Amino acid sequence: MTLAHITSDIEPHLDWHSALAAFDRGHHAPKAELTDSFLYSGENTLLSRAAWIKGMGALVKTAMVFPENAAHDLPAVNGSVALYSDETGQLDAILDFHLITKWKTAGDSLFAASRLARKDSRNITLVGAGTVARNMRDAYRALFPEAKFTIWTRRPDAALQFADEFQDTRAESDLEKAVSGADIICTATLSKTPLIKGNWLKPGQHLDLIGAFRPDMREVDDTALTRASLFVDCRETVLDHIGELKDPLARGIIHRNDIIADFYDIPAGLFTRTDPKAITICKNGGGAHLDLMISRYVFETWRDNRVELD
Repeated sequence: MTLAHITSDIEPHLDWHSALAAFDRGHHAPKAELTDSFLYSGENTLLSRAAWIKGMGALVKTAMVFPENAAHDLPAVNGSVALYSDETGQLDAILDFHLITKWKTAGDSLFAASRLARKDSRNITLVGAGTVARNMRDAYRALFPEAKFTIWTRRPDAALQFADEFQDTRAESDLEKAVSGADIICTATLSKTPLIKGNWLKPGQHLDLIGAFRPDMREVDDTALTRASLFVDCRETVLDHIGELKDPLARGIIHRNDIIADFYDIPAGLFTRTDPKAITICKNGGGAHLDLMISRYVFETWRDNRVELD
């Protein structure tokens, strides 16, 4: 087969429900072999992630994270995605980095919300107004079509601009108000200090934590973690690498056995909301195995629609 170069042209053939099904299949497959490496230069990060799932193949994803790019109207994150055959080790496809990152990252949090958020959730607060927040708005609407959105960001003008684009979205300058009035709170920032205070949280809320990916980043405070039922997408990619949990674990604020489940506990029925009044938190660590599951879904969709795309 000719090496596939898959671009964003495939996106009209993708949908969030199929993406969630891909995650579900992936977590019923043999557990992924994973490795991560981080290199830092000041505020910039080189993140390389690799995964191998028996029967699904292997993937290597490299991301360059340059936070100051936003000031120059450039993407803060760029990189490459390579998908390999499990049968021959040959390169199956080079996939558009931003396409895979969008569907993996938003799909990750949507997958968690499908099991942890209350089914009657209607009010969703987005903390941050960047690309991830836009993708999450689109993703959440697949599960919560009647949802109304509130947007908060440190830059009020950016929140107002975001809200002006969508009739179902309003800007809020008071973060505590935006959080306390939400059924679902989604954080997508690069904050190094906690933004969400635990004493703002209400029974029945669900928090999707996306933004913090470095050891020196936090989006919620210790009180939020101690009040909530804690979940992660993957223990191996979160607990020892990401400040959101690594820092409070190191200080004894929480302990490893406080993590109720990750996605690999889905077959055992452990990754679920058991109390409608519980506050649930899921930390989205976005490991390469999730990129692999989404990339395989995208590749198979491209293959099934190849004639039309050509």
